[in-house]
Amino acid sequence: MNESDLSQILRGRRVLVTGHTGFKGGWLSLWLHRLGADVVGVALPMPAPSFSSAVDLEGLVDGRIGDIRAGASFSESIGRQDFDVVIHMAAQAVVRASYEAPVDTYMTNVVGTAVVLEAARRMPSLRGIVVVTSDKCYENREWVWGYRENDPMGGRDPYSSSKGCAELVAAAYRSSFFSDPGGPQLATVRAGNVIGGGDWGTDRLIPDLVRAAETGIPARLRNPKNVRPWQHVLEPLRGYLMLAAGLVEAGGRFAGGWNFGPEKDATVNVGTLAELVVSHWGGRPPEYVVERRADDPNESIVLRLDSTKSQAELGWKPLLRLDEAVAMTVGWYRKYMEDPSDMRRFSQQQLEEYAAHWGRAP
Repeated sequence: MNESDLSQILRGRRVLVTGHTGFKGGWLSLWLHRLGADVVGVALPMPAPSFSSAVDLEGLVDGRIGDIRAGASFSESIGRQDFDVVIHMAAQAVVRASYEAPVDTYMTNVVGTAVVLEAARRMPSLRGIVVVTSDKCYENREWVWGYRENDPMGGRDPYSSSKGCAELVAAAYRSSFFSDPGGPQLATVRAGNVIGGGDWGTDRLIPDLVRAAETGIPARLRNPKNVRPWQHVLEPLRGYLMLAAGLVEAGGRFAGGWNFGPEKDATVNVGTLAELVVSHWGGRPPEYVVERRADDPNESIVLRLDSTKSQAELGWKPLLRLDEAVAMTVGWYRKYMEDPSDMRRFSQQQLEEYAAHWGRAP
């Protein structure tokens, strides 16, 4: 499957994206617009700065304000509209925030998932649902090998636990309400640590380095030796779109859980990635210091994903080397710092270049 195939399947389809104003949701919505889908997004008020505001996403998709934690608010935001595909991305996605507000994290990531799925099962035209969770949904045993889709769910912190719970909610809805072979099907997706232009999240390595470049105040690296599966945001999003198209076309064959992680050589520690960002920055690069504080949250030391299933059954595989992913990411931020008024065109250009890379892949 290539981008042309995606467009043929998704063009004109009504697609609901929750969390469309977030970093991943913004890039996904921009790509769906490129494919010709009719996109409706539901999210809380847009944060600033954000990828969505940088590219004026509201000028391309039908964005609504809604809260997935409350069934009435979410139902009001979508009204009685019908959709072919639902991609659920809205989430509380920060580990530290889950320690500070664990109940809200569970409300958003667990109850919110149930609210969205409950609304989805009442849509007559629905063909597929993609629920986005996290690589942290697995019970972390600090293994040196990657977690596979059939490994048990878990989580030692509220965020990771909430993502494992979201997977269990999705599995229960799949068995209870989306098991008819001729009816809509439900898949869950788990990606590695994504990087890319337009992420201003807190407690994230590259956004912290970007802020360091802007302010001159060194970023703080808490755990430079912790190993993570790094990938450009467009890599897993391509997998999500391929999966959504597969659910529309072939149904149950594509239901269940799917991993979308990078190759082994892109699974490096935090310090290595920080040095790659600095080396690509040019001019006056951001500085950082290694400093761990007593109130820093506990995080897993090693985390890897095994994406064999996605490669064998979906035909998905990573296209970019880590060095290329970092270069794309740094290029986006450098362009934003030079001319923020041109970011929609620049982001669309990066999408086009990535799609061309996909077309050249063997």
